[in-house]
Amino acid sequence: MLLLAIAVASISGTVIEQGQSSAFYQANYPEDPALFGFLSWKVLLTVGLDHVYRTWWFLAILILFGGSLTACTFTRQFPALKAARQWKFYEQPRQFQKLALSAELETGSLEALVPLLEKQRYKVFQEGEKLYARKGLVGRIGPIVVHASMLLILAGAIWGAMTGFMAQEMIPSGATFKIQNIVDAGPWVGAQVPKDWSVRVNRFWIDYTPEGAIDQFYSDLSVLDSQGQEIKRKTIHVNEPLRHKGVTLYQADWAIAAAQVRLNKSPVFRLPMGQLETGGAGRIWGTWVPTKPDLSAGVSLVAKDLQGMLLIYDIQGKLVATVRSGMAVDVNGVTLSVVDLIGSTGLQIKADPGIPAVYAGFGLLMLSVMMSYVSHSQVWALQKEGRFYIGGRTNRAQVAFERELLEILDRLSQPTSSPAEPAIAAEALTPSAR
Repeated sequence: MLLLAIAVASISGTVIEQGQSSAFYQANYPEDPALFGFLSWKVLLTVGLDHVYRTWWFLAILILFGGSLTACTFTRQFPALKAARQWKFYEQPRQFQKLALSAELETGSLEALVPLLEKQRYKVFQEGEKLYARKGLVGRIGPIVVHASMLLILAGAIWGAMTGFMAQEMIPSGATFKIQNIVDAGPWVGAQVPKDWSVRVNRFWIDYTPEGAIDQFYSDLSVLDSQGQEIKRKTIHVNEPLRHKGVTLYQADWAIAAAQVRLNKSPVFRLPMGQLETGGAGRIWGTWVPTKPDLSAGVSLVAKDLQGMLLIYDIQGKLVATVRSGMAVDVNGVTLSVVDLIGSTGLQIKADPGIPAVYAGFGLLMLSVMMSYVSHSQVWALQKEGRFYIGGRTNRAQVAFERELLEILDRLSQPTSSPAEPAIAAEALTPSAR
């Protein structure tokens, strides 16, 4: 039931966008009509579905599940392992009747049985005419390691939810910044946000295909210490982030930050460009360039990418010219030169201190699952009153264990038996074994 609750909550956190603004949820989850008839933005924000993995009820489920695993480990798994490590000899023939596989032979000896069992990698214990052998004890340890790995994963997930954060920054090429625009964070995040280092965007650029579509965008980043000295540098792109002290910087978006222009022979000045509303028809950026000192006249510059093509509109909104970076055009009686377009890199920045524990837990879980598939097999033997009793049981791979025991019986009877007698040994197995 707890696993089902965790699965349902995790699915909701995957389907519903996490860490967005209230305006985003109001636009995408309106009250009328509500999704499924009830899921509106008010319900979503009240329940905490905008940050599922940090809600008190999700963390409570994880803690309850971890407590259940811990209780099961100490009340069932450890006692089962302790019992498996102990050995107990069978002293009466009737004890073999409760085993799934058992046989009673007229011939056979413990001295002949021991090497046969050791060849099959059994650990043998012998006391007089009694014998006990076992193998596959790791199969009993496996479930304990499974529980330990799941507890490690849960601990890592809870620690990451409480101390991790996600930030988004839009930084112009050439600018230096510290992480400030936190969009989602746990309640204990204070110590995780870096204060002693910053990041400089040395350069941002975009590669385009021959058809003019974006192929890839890149950011050349430098990590600077508190004195402004470079301590790390890397060019990042999509799926190739920069990692430093547990913080990961991903290339996520881009924008046009500014246009560098010159009027006649004036110094180059930088005009910020803002994204314009297009009603979903694409992204374009624009700025206004005054062509008179009193700002009574000017033109608008519009660009859709960083390839350098700009459209120039007059004050009435009429297209008057097109120009590329490095070119000039006469408008309103002045020479307007476009020196360059400055791009901004959109970075998504994440820190999750619980990830090492989660990864270690999953690695341990894969190992423990393989351990759990190892069969724990036990064999007893007793030599009493001229008869030889042998039997065994296993917790899995029953058919393989039966074949193994039949092979041991076959070899045990070979020195003193005729070729027909191995079949007799097989028939000696109790009906429940076949």
